[in-house]
Amino acid sequence: MCGRYVNVASTADLSLEFDAEEVIGEPVAPSWNIAPTDPVPAVVKRRMHGADDDAPTVRQLRTLRWGLVPNWSKSRTGWAKMINARIETVTTRPAFKSAAARRRCLLPSLGYYEWQKTEQGKVPYFLHDPDGALLAMAGLYELWRDPDLPDDDPGKWLWTSTVITQPATDVLGHIHDRCPVVVPRDLQEAWLDCSVDDPQIAQTLLGRIPEVHLEPQIVSNAVNSVRNDGPELIEPVSESEVDAPGRHPVQQQLDL
Repeated sequence: MCGRYVNVASTADLSLEFDAEEVIGEPVAPSWNIAPTDPVPAVVKRRMHGADDDAPTVRQLRTLRWGLVPNWSKSRTGWAKMINARIETVTTRPAFKSAAARRRCLLPSLGYYEWQKTEQGKVPYFLHDPDGALLAMAGLYELWRDPDLPDDDPGKWLWTSTVITQPATDVLGHIHDRCPVVVPRDLQEAWLDCSVDDPQIAQTLLGRIPEVHLEPQIVSNAVNSVRNDGPELIEPVSESEVDAPGRHPVQQQLDL
């Protein structure tokens, strides 16, 4: 699964990288320890803000919250549990099926953290592109309308997201059995294009995405606490330097 990740790219750099024509929402500060319910930048394809219904869609860089709240949910509670959606069921589970057809997104990331279980405890790893390239994780997003707020309240609509995961193979599978789906550049436009309301398109695209090859490096147990943030969290350390693995329990997350 993916329970913490890193994004330190600026709004300007993300807009350039993903050819975004519009930026919506408060800019997200760089973070080396993004946790569930945190604000995250996402690339979506929608009509420009305030445009007519027949206007063409454009790429937008939007600020969402991490942890999906389905549009039919009775409340916003429980969103921290839906941080991941399994590739095997993303187009069939009621929580994700509609978003897979209509609301696909890309979630930029420098890399993500995973914890390997050992006899001594859990050892944290930072998994990233060997060349330091930005990853475009496959995601879904939802819009939830808060019935308790007036229509003119800026918090009336809650925008949330989830990361799609798949079985991990190669070296990643030795660390954890799941990993994020990373969309290559040549499939990103197709992934964002939700003009045809059909979850099968998402399933077909997911089947075309090649296996991702990332570089793992052991990092400090400081990443275990969501209160810690900074570039030192992704600095490599030796296994012997990991401070008492398992001493600081990692917050449990669900991979749905």
